[in-house]
Amino acid sequence: MTLVKTPPNLTFTLEPTLLKRWTVQEYHHMSELGILNANERTELIAGQITLMAAKGTPHVTSLHLLANALRDKLGSTALIRTQDPIQLDNLSEPEPDLAIVQGTVLDYTEEHPRPDQVYLVVEVADSTLKQDSQVKDKLYAQAGITEYWVLDLKNRQLHIFRDPTPTGYTRHLIFREPNQASPLAFPSCILSLTSILPPVT
Repeated sequence: MTLVKTPPNLTFTLEPTLLKRWTVQEYHHMSELGILNANERTELIAGQITLMAAKGTPHVTSLHLLANALRDKLGSTALIRTQDPIQLDNLSEPEPDLAIVQGTVLDYTEEHPRPDQVYLVVEVADSTLKQDSQVKDKLYAQAGITEYWVLDLKNRQLHIFRDPTPTGYTRHLIFREPNQASPLAFPSCILSLTSILPPVT
């Protein structure tokens, strides 16, 4: 008999066919039953429940700057939601850092916004750039989200994804300071990249 020692910190990846995919309804039910830890922020991505990264102070600062700038410029034209769910389909309910959606708060008392109600989705990336720009971009494109932004804090850049297809966005623009950008749906809402990034110390 040979004893095989398992290396410490061994990690492995299961085949996707062996993983249970949860629906949005099941995900909500688990939350209601207390199965999900109320102290952990989660989101449902392609049927998998994922933990959301902790947000540092630059992330919080930048999100406030962006949300305030959009609210000032758009007023009641659209609703600015921060860190709230949007339901892409029956298997995905992400919680983007910011979304510009149609209507008012009271339009979403029964269900979260759907893709055809979303003008723009924004993720603020400090430690999550790869996830936001190589995974979530495809998720949002497949759902038909017209425009998706990733604000890269570390490199002080804005990634703009447009023209969604079932395999991803066909346009990927990268803006650097001191450039300006505006959402496709609101071309007169011009934002300076420097104004939505934390000050350089």
